[in-house]
Amino acid sequence: MAKAVSKKNIRKAKKIVSPFSVYWKKNNFLLLLLGLVIIIAGFVFMSMGPWNSFPSLFISPVLLVIGYLLVLPASILYFKKDKPDNQEGHDLASGKS
Repeated sequence: MAKAVSKKNIRKAKKIVSPFSVYWKKNNFLLLLLGLVIIIAGFVFMSMGPWNSFPSLFISPVLLVIGYLLVLPASILYFKKDKPDNQEGHDLASGKS
């Protein structure tokens, strides 16, 4: 008599979800765009006039520092947690059923 061959449990591969897929929201992209605009403006001011002009020596470095050290990291690190809809708990606490 032939032996019955049992099928082994084939585990389905779990779908790996990237933790960064939901991270970038509209606000992050707007901050990134703002940072890029500030950096481009800094380089435009750097190219104005001779090398020792006021925009090249004072305005440009300030814009570049703001763009590179403040706005771009803020666009990466900014994360606003969504507030859970806690309406049911609120109704129970207020005595409504």
